[in-house]
Amino acid sequence: MNPSSPLSQLTSQSDRTHDIACLGRLAVDLYAEQFGAPLEDVSSFAKYLGGSSANIAFGVARLGLRAAMISRVGDEQMGRFLINTLQREGCDTTQIQLDPERLTGLVLLGLKDRDTFPLLFYRENCADMALDAQGIDEAFIARCRSLLITGTHLSAPGVRAASTTALGYARKHGVLRVLDIDYRPVLWGLTKRGEGANRFVADAKVTAQLQAVLPQFDLLIGTEEEFMIAGGVPGDLLACLRAVRAISDAALVVKLGAAGCCFIPGQIPSRISDALTVQGERIEVMNVLGAGDAFAAGLMTGFLRGQDFAEAARLANACGAIVVSRHACAPAMPTPAELAHWFSGSRNPKVDADRQLAHLHRTTPARKQWDELSVMAFDHRSQFYDMARIAGVGEERISVIKKLLVQAFEHVYQSRQLQGRGGLLVDGGDYGMQALASATGRGWWVGRPVELPGSRPLRFDGTLSVGSALRRWPVEQVVKCLVHYHPDDPVDLRLDQELHIRELWEATRDSGNELLLEIICPAAMTPAGSEDDAVLRAVKRFYNLGIQPEWWKLAPMAEAGWQALAALIAERDPQCRGAVILGLNQPLPELAASFRLAHNPVVKGFAVGRSLWAPASQRWLLGSIDDQSLVNEVAHNFEYLVDAWRARMQPA
Repeated sequence: MNPSSPLSQLTSQSDRTHDIACLGRLAVDLYAEQFGAPLEDVSSFAKYLGGSSANIAFGVARLGLRAAMISRVGDEQMGRFLINTLQREGCDTTQIQLDPERLTGLVLLGLKDRDTFPLLFYRENCADMALDAQGIDEAFIARCRSLLITGTHLSAPGVRAASTTALGYARKHGVLRVLDIDYRPVLWGLTKRGEGANRFVADAKVTAQLQAVLPQFDLLIGTEEEFMIAGGVPGDLLACLRAVRAISDAALVVKLGAAGCCFIPGQIPSRISDALTVQGERIEVMNVLGAGDAFAAGLMTGFLRGQDFAEAARLANACGAIVVSRHACAPAMPTPAELAHWFSGSRNPKVDADRQLAHLHRTTPARKQWDELSVMAFDHRSQFYDMARIAGVGEERISVIKKLLVQAFEHVYQSRQLQGRGGLLVDGGDYGMQALASATGRGWWVGRPVELPGSRPLRFDGTLSVGSALRRWPVEQVVKCLVHYHPDDPVDLRLDQELHIRELWEATRDSGNELLLEIICPAAMTPAGSEDDAVLRAVKRFYNLGIQPEWWKLAPMAEAGWQALAALIAERDPQCRGAVILGLNQPLPELAASFRLAHNPVVKGFAVGRSLWAPASQRWLLGSIDDQSLVNEVAHNFEYLVDAWRARMQPA
């Protein structure tokens, strides 16, 4: 890097609280889920965070930088979705303005083929185009090392004023000023609304507006077409670069598509090939939308960490390559763990076939932590049916019990302060749907069963297509599957069971739900004293099959058993969240005693059912106790186990 370049000043800004603030579009992307269909024929869409600036902020935050977003959203559900998404990634959202009148912008995106990606921008008077210059906080910008603006926020008087205000503050306080040209002719009013995919329309007015602000930037990033609109000489890249250089001393990064990118910190060379160039990555393209945003995120991450252009561009090219191989943009951004695998030399050249890369992408982004987990399980169906039959009452009473059990959990959630440490296992059928709905969306850990009760070989409850069923589940619900499995099962039975677990595993990878795999080894095949060994062999077998559930639910084991499980998980899947202990209807004192053997950190807690609620529920069904008595008794039992879990490390 040229020592006189403004980029070199970044190393002396260690006192700043933020590495980068991104100003510009913040909208919702709705990506077509049917590949190959014209946008007119698409029947469903996946919802993601979108907008070029927001994608960059998301990407640099995921890579570990201290990022912030400066934009505006509607004071409504989609605005909250965007803010929450950025916050989960660690991005500062304090500079996002709330608009009480306008709606958050939307974009519909299709994936017709490798070269056709239709876009429809729903941005008529949208919130981020009403970004208020008076709301730009000078003190906040002064605490940033860099400010990145994208071109759309130079396209209209209001957002242009906000952008130039921010640029003025950045210049005053020595903040690196970056422009990602991000030219979308439709957003400058140069094409019909349905031509959002059009990347270039020559227009002298746009060129003039860009050239009026280019001198205010220290770094310009753009494709060949974007530098052509900035330079104003269509078809002649070098002439455009010379026109830009005539009015700006900024360092230039020119994106060359599959050929990589080049860096021009000073004089424009006579041939573009004479510029310092870093070759791109060769990959199979699924979706080029967002490639430039990923590139910018990687490039700025490299620069802000003190890397020279070659190193930063290598990172940027990798980020862009990974994103174009995936469906979305922001959620497709890689994590540091993915990039470490990418550069390790052990990756699969076909990106979408690299199972380790996909696993790291799923498990290494920021996600809610569950370092301790106390779960009340009442996902049982056949057991409740039998209890109702014994009591001589209708099945409709079961759904009432389950709603009361939610109340019992909620009581303990408050009394034992289980925030971030408590949850429920409840079914989603006729018995538990109302209870499940009341538990979802409250910040609790929520698991939901998928197996047909008592099935061996395993079958799924109510569906022959578990993947289709999971598409209707909220992503926060953890898929719990109980399988009665022994590694020494007859071959046909074992292979049948494994095939269904593999089907479920792949379905959860597609749906985004976490998987909790509960293994119970049939007692008839498990001699006394060999239970722990059988379970550990079963876990190892599933790992051998490439199945890596986020959670294991296992019967109590001896201390050595839990240690062996921890070693196995560390070897096969360090990203596994851990294990919880199941109850098997054991008396509460016996369960509490078993907790004392489970002090290995791999055991996060317990998920216990009948031991907590079976006697009280049977009496309630018989009419012997009222609603509040049921709630109180179950809550008391649950508190007992929560206390026992927390006291397990103390001397007996």
